Amino acid sequence: MTRKFAPRWKAMLAWMGCLLCTCLAACDSTTPPPPVTPPAVLYQVVKAGPVTITREVPGRVAPLRMAEVRPQVGGILQKRLFEEGMTVQAGQTLYAIDPAPYRAARDNARANLAKARAREDAARRHMERCVLLAQSNAVRKQERDDAIAAYKQVQAEIDACEELLATAEINLGYTEVKAPVGGRIGRSHVTEGALLTPNQAQVLAVIRQLDPIYIDVTQSSAELVTLRQAFASGSLQRPDIARVRLTLENGSPYVNPRSGAPVDGELLFSEIATDPETGTVTIRARFANADGLLLPGMYVRAFLVEGKLDRAICIPQRSVGRDMRNRPQVYVLEPSATPGLFTAQPRSVIIERDHAGQWLVREGLKEGDLLVVEGLLNIRPGQKVQGAPFTTEKAAVGQEG
Repeated sequence: MTRKFAPRWKAMLAWMGCLLCTCLAACDSTTPPPPVTPPAVLYQVVKAGPVTITREVPGRVAPLRMAEVRPQVGGILQKRLFEEGMTVQAGQTLYAIDPAPYRAARDNARANLAKARAREDAARRHMERCVLLAQSNAVRKQERDDAIAAYKQVQAEIDACEELLATAEINLGYTEVKAPVGGRIGRSHVTEGALLTPNQAQVLAVIRQLDPIYIDVTQSSAELVTLRQAFASGSLQRPDIARVRLTLENGSPYVNPRSGAPVDGELLFSEIATDPETGTVTIRARFANADGLLLPGMYVRAFLVEGKLDRAICIPQRSVGRDMRNRPQVYVLEPSATPGLFTAQPRSVIIERDHAGQWLVREGLKEGDLLVVEGLLNIRPGQKVQGAPFTTEKAAVGQEG
């Protein structure tokens, strides 16, 4: 039986040997791999130009003037003579306090003054007679001196009565509570029949001047020091006009309601001290507010024009990545020995700040560099790449690659 199957085993071994030789022959034949296409990127030429430096800072609206209306004399409040929320003029009567007791005090002071003046005439005549008679020794000198003293006493009483009358008239005038400044008046905190006291803690109403109006913004002291150092070194030029613009709470710009043009504010001054708790400095600007859109206490965002740079480099934010140490890094293209290709080289940059949606670069780039703006994820340092100028139509090359 072993002899019967021997030829069949021999045939199978021969077939497997042929198959093995065929496989070895196939492995010996080398097929060149397909060529690798260099990745495609988009670049833009770095340019330097004039840039106006602005900064966005938070701020609060504050009235130009604010006056708290309080009574200066006590009494029963008889009338409120204004409409809440209206515009009042300086000196306008706002409240009327019961004047009867103060009118009586004035009349009493006036009567006392009249009595003193009547006594003054008799005392003057008596003094003159005594002085004349004393010259001829008709009366004693003591009597003359007493007459002179009596006259002076009456004169002093007249002066005192005049002061009392003036005080009484002032108090009577205070029964009409007047507006110390002009502006918009808020709600009244008292009603008719309330008992008022002089200089009470509770205010009657508050008047605020709203046109023009102040904007108080805060800036960190470190930024202010950096800005002043840049001015001192000449690297940053002071703006011709200290212009400020606003963005309202709802994100819309503050514009002229008639023309629709942005309203420019005037930068007035910065605080002379730093808040020790927040490390910030308050800067005040003044804006026109004819339509009353800006109200005290409102939160706004202010854009301050800090200075100008003659030769500044701004690059798209998407062109900046991070290296292994988390430092800002960009890729620039350098000419390659292969025609039509570039070499991608990483370069560290120092970013100054954000400006109009771009990064303002202080160091690391120079004018004329070819900056990669699309296709950063497809390249490595020193790699050969295909480069094309950045255009709107080719903006998605890096994402598709």
